[in-house]
Amino acid sequence: MLKLIRSGAFAPLFECGFRPFFLLTAATAVLAVAAWAAFWLLGSPLPSSPGGPIVWHAHELVFGFALASVAGFTLTAIPEFTGSPEFGRERTLALLVLWMAGRIAFAGSAALPLAILAMLADLGLLCALLAMLAPRLLADPEHRHLSFVWILCAMIAATAGFHFDALTGAWPMRWLLVMVGLLMSLIVIAMSRISMRVVNSALDEAGNADVEYLARPPRRNLAISCILLYTAAEFAAPGHPVSGWVALASAAALFNLTNDWHVGRALLRRWAFMLYLVYWFMALGYAVMGAAILGDRPWVSGGRHLLMIGAMGLAIFAVLNIAGRIHAGFEPDTRAWVPAAAGLIACAALARATMAFGILDAGASILLASACWILAFGLHLGFHWKVLLGPRTDGQHGCAGLVNHPPVR
Repeated sequence: MLKLIRSGAFAPLFECGFRPFFLLTAATAVLAVAAWAAFWLLGSPLPSSPGGPIVWHAHELVFGFALASVAGFTLTAIPEFTGSPEFGRERTLALLVLWMAGRIAFAGSAALPLAILAMLADLGLLCALLAMLAPRLLADPEHRHLSFVWILCAMIAATAGFHFDALTGAWPMRWLLVMVGLLMSLIVIAMSRISMRVVNSALDEAGNADVEYLARPPRRNLAISCILLYTAAEFAAPGHPVSGWVALASAAALFNLTNDWHVGRALLRRWAFMLYLVYWFMALGYAVMGAAILGDRPWVSGGRHLLMIGAMGLAIFAVLNIAGRIHAGFEPDTRAWVPAAAGLIACAALARATMAFGILDAGASILLASACWILAFGLHLGFHWKVLLGPRTDGQHGCAGLVNHPPVR
């Protein structure tokens, strides 16, 4: 196997950590949601796991879809951010084995041995990722990216809590909600780095080179603090009015964060606008949840899906299509399918949220949302599997960006 990933048929796939993980991110997006839709609409069985179907669905979108993208992004971005060497193929393979073991084991985790294996695999993935990234982030004399370390540490604690509850018979959903808050915080952290390149490139292309976009730390830190405070409040006292007010504060902080993005017509370019929409969906999600808690309305699920489908889905889709191409030796895709797929993800978020508001019934809402989501990530797979599986043709090697794309600092 090691020979195959070094010089054999799978060598290009393991040339950089994002390649296998981004491929699995998109595949999981399609397969996990297809299984969920088949369960709801056709009565097809889902894997047997602690907490029942809802926990399986949420767990696989968090630990399968989202964490695959986190692994792929950090394995590629942290060496670039810190100016350190790339991670080797063997380390990527080890993380990949842990990720796959977690998916297989959790599918049968109603049985105790597989439940323990799922716990070890999920924790092993995050702990191994932290062990690989932390030394480089801590070695940076300016400590510019330490927030990645703290978020990974919190994710490890939440993962341990989830599996402890699952093993002891408690309903473990509360820990998945903690993971949602941590993922929202991580998206804000990561987007502050990505957006510096994307928005300033859009300004240059629009002929506004004299205007500079800056992701200002005070606004970002306020938004992250509010999100984490809401996550803690929801965990400690679900449905309490305090959590409702903090959710509204999170929405306000996120809307405030969008003020950094108001740089004129350049904002309407596809990549800049897609990332801008991530903050809008995130802000709307927290606003809906806050209003639901304070008004005693059944809208919390709608707000949660605006976060998970709208904000997280669009953020991950953008990263797959920006970093996943630049670090494979290709310019970002300019074809029409990209904004069409992004629009489908936005429609999926809105369609699923309407179920909580009673606008669509459960069947119609889940059918429409699932179809839009599957089509969007299916399009990505169709256009990008050859990019991820094939060798670089630009003369660069490993995770190097394009020659005309300076590294993010």
